Amino acid sequence: MTENYFPPRRVTVTGGKGFLGTHLVRKLRERGAEHLAIADRPEFDLTRLDDVRRLYDETRPDVVIHLAAVVGGIGANRENPGKYFYDNLMMGVQLIHEAHLRKIQKFVALGTICAYPKFTPVPFREDDLWNGYPEETNAPYGLAKKMLLVQCQAYRQQYGFHGIFLLPVNLYGPGDNFDPNSSHVIPALIKKLVDAVASGAPEVEIWGTGEASREFLYVEDAAEGIALATEKYDNPAPVNLGAGFEIKISDLARKLAKICGFQGTLRFNPAYPDGQPRRMLDTTRARENFGFVAGTGFDEGLRKSVEWYRRSLA
Repeated sequence: MTENYFPPRRVTVTGGKGFLGTHLVRKLRERGAEHLAIADRPEFDLTRLDDVRRLYDETRPDVVIHLAAVVGGIGANRENPGKYFYDNLMMGVQLIHEAHLRKIQKFVALGTICAYPKFTPVPFREDDLWNGYPEETNAPYGLAKKMLLVQCQAYRQQYGFHGIFLLPVNLYGPGDNFDPNSSHVIPALIKKLVDAVASGAPEVEIWGTGEASREFLYVEDAAEGIALATEKYDNPAPVNLGAGFEIKISDLARKLAKICGFQGTLRFNPAYPDGQPRRMLDTTRARENFGFVAGTGFDEGLRKSVEWYRRSLA
């Protein structure tokens, strides 16, 4: 670990009040970040150039970690393709360009697994990123994020810009978004199952066939990976952040039903889309370049997530 990386530097985290942001901010403070600024709504609308410039004027960062995103599950992606494309593209492009103009030391851009082609061979390797079009329901979001990789690489080539691009897999854990209109699969399932146990409902409906697979990374592990990359990685090549396993949605649902104590029927509804057929990342590059290996077992992470959600209802 680069023990003295963060203490002397001014660090700004966009999206720092969000799910991943709150965990990352805590992780950075543990690493000695004393000059830490959080850029989030409503103080800053990062789709507006004036707000981006004001953010940089006020926080004067040496390092920017860009987590802010407009994001949701399959349903939200289908309903907001234009918004998700525009907002995510404009936030990132303007933040990176202003960072270049101000000669900021390092820019860490967070991408998304949704940037990978729909039929990427498993495990997804970073070199496969351009070998096809993303899965249709989340392509606008994934492509907007992927343009930040192009920008970081182009600015590095032309201007010597120190931008890196990280590709996290689906995150989960305490503090996740449990809003059924925009949540991802794990919090959506936890809410449905906990609610069903409380109400005595005999059945829970789950979108899709259950045959699609996903990989999940515990949010505290993701924060650790971002911190390590910020300290140790400075290369144009994108890097996956994941846990290196996949699980079918049907098996995930059964696992969560057991943890939540739901003994009724799980009914899969194939009228809803599965999204990308399979997702699992090759995590070799992160391990070899900055020593990141996910440390939280999946069952342990799920239990902590369910416990947090139940406490939040009390």
